[in-house]
Amino acid sequence: MNFQVATMLSDILKSLFKRPITENYPYERRSTPDRLRGQLAWNPEKCTGCNLCSKDCPSNAIEVITIDRKAKRFVMEYHADRCTYCAQCVQNCRFDCLSLSHEHWELAALSKQPFNMYYGKAEDVQTHRKKLAESKMPKPDPVTA
Repeated sequence: MNFQVATMLSDILKSLFKRPITENYPYERRSTPDRLRGQLAWNPEKCTGCNLCSKDCPSNAIEVITIDRKAKRFVMEYHADRCTYCAQCVQNCRFDCLSLSHEHWELAALSKQPFNMYYGKAEDVQTHRKKLAESKMPKPDPVTA
C-alpha cells in the first residue's frame, strides 16, 4: 500500500512540471495527412455511368442515376451517413472519376441537415429531384376519385 502511494505521488509531481498533452483542437489544427479518407468527390465529365462504384460499395452509399446515357448526363447520390470510407469505390473506378478528399474530413454538423449529397450538373440534379418529388406524391385512390 505504501508503495502505491509513493508511486502516485511521484506521478503527480512529474505531471506538475510538464505541459499538458491535450490539444486545443478547434483553435489549433494540425495539417491532415495526404492519405486520409475524407469526403467523396466525383468528376461527372469522366464518368461513363458503368455503376461499378455503386455495385462495389459495401454500405450502399453510392447511387449513379442516368439522366441521358448518350449525352453522358449522370447524377450521383451519395449518402455520407452510410459511407464507411473504405475507398473501395475509388480503387475500382476505371475512369478515375472518384476520389476521397483529405481536405474535407470534418463531416459532423450541429444541425440535422440531410446527409444525402447530389453530385452532377445543376440542371441534372434538379431534374432528378423533381422526379423524386413526383414519385413520393401520394397517388389518388381509384375508389374515392
